Amino acid sequence: MIFTLASRELRSMFLSPMAWVILAVISALCAYFFLLYIDLYLQLQPRLAAVPTAPGVTTIIVVPLFSTAATVLLLVTPLLTMRLISEERRSQTLSLLMSAPVSMTEIILGKFLGVFAFVLLMLALVAVMPLSLLAGGEIDMGLWASGLLGLVLLLASFCSIGLYVSTLTTQPTVAAVATFGLLLLLWVLNLAGSTGNEGGGVLSYLSLLSHYQPLLKGIFSSTDIIYYLLLISSCLVLSIRRLDADRLQH
Repeated sequence: MIFTLASRELRSMFLSPMAWVILAVISALCAYFFLLYIDLYLQLQPRLAAVPTAPGVTTIIVVPLFSTAATVLLLVTPLLTMRLISEERRSQTLSLLMSAPVSMTEIILGKFLGVFAFVLLMLALVAVMPLSLLAGGEIDMGLWASGLLGLVLLLASFCSIGLYVSTLTTQPTVAAVATFGLLLLLWVLNLAGSTGNEGGGVLSYLSLLSHYQPLLKGIFSSTDIIYYLLLISSCLVLSIRRLDADRLQH
């Protein structure tokens, strides 16, 4: 039933013109930055050839591309998640969904997997861009895979946070703005953690960016993976509890 709900959600997204616009804009932006980083590498190549330990094509092109993609998708994900529950509540179809023979867990997981599948499609378009460099040289596949894993976990976190915020309101616009504000706060918390103030280490740990950057550099740590998994599962559990509370009220 979860996958039925997920496919229904994914299908409804593709029926929306906004989803196609977002897909086109993300592809165009990432392709532009990809070509920009290639041009930068070509300009630096003569100087890099004289340096024995110079950074390679992966460090100069692929890593900045994945970093840019994360920032762009942070701006876009709230637009995808804002309607997941709030639109159902506003159009009064949520009560019908709750009366169906499905659990709150299945509803939330179905909604999450549906929007995450769409986000993964956007991510796939970004991930294949660096692979085109294999036609003219080599890239560090380990670094590429590590950065891609970081992006997958990061985007899953974006989707789970957006889904939870969507359960709190009946207005999709409010959900989008609140989700963006929360994501941005979690994104820049590492700046507060770097000031050296008391509690800065905790703020730095809570930052989405501080766990994404090591993976971009090819540093695989179980701490970073556990952080993302805990964040995703916590948001999903909170979403389920929120829907349970709504069902009890009705």
